[in-house]
Amino acid sequence: MAEKPLIDWDSGLLDCFEDASTCCYGFWCGPCLACTVAGRFGENNCLPLCDICCCVVSRVFGLPIFPPPAVLSLRAAMRNRYGIKGSLCKDIAISCCCATCSWCQMHRELKHRKQAPTVVNIQNNNIVNMQPVPVMQAPMMMPVQSVPAAYMAQPAVTVITQ
Repeated sequence: MAEKPLIDWDSGLLDCFEDASTCCYGFWCGPCLACTVAGRFGENNCLPLCDICCCVVSRVFGLPIFPPPAVLSLRAAMRNRYGIKGSLCKDIAISCCCATCSWCQMHRELKHRKQAPTVVNIQNNNIVNMQPVPVMQAPMMMPVQSVPAAYMAQPAVTVITQ
C-alpha cells in the first residue's frame, strides 16, 4: 500500500493576517485559544494548562527551561494525524520559541479542516415521467362479517359482553 505524500500546513507559522481573529484571540487570551485547540483536536480542554504549570514550576525552582509539553505533543500529534510535513526537532524549536504562534497555526489548521465541503449541483433538464397515470377504480363491496360476542382478554379468561 502506497503512503500518501506529506503536505504543508494550511498556513504558515507567522500568517496572522490570513486569519486575524485567531491571532487576536491568541494574543489577548492565549490559554483560552490553547484550550479551544486542544478540545477541537479531541484532547482534554485543560491539557494546555500543563504548559503554564510547567513554566511556573521551572522558574520557581530554577530548573532549566524545557519545551512546553502540551503545545509540543499536540503539534506532533496534529502533524501525524493529518500527514503534515515537519520533524520533532522543528516542533521542539517552535514550541520553545513561539508557543503562541504555534497555537494560532494549529487553530487555523483545524478551522481549515472543518470547512464545509463544496457542493456541486448538476441539473439535467430532460424530465421523463416513468409512473403510470392514476386510474380511479370503483370501490369494491366486501361482505360484512359478524363479530362474535366474546373475545379473549387473557389466556384462559373469556369475557362475554351483552
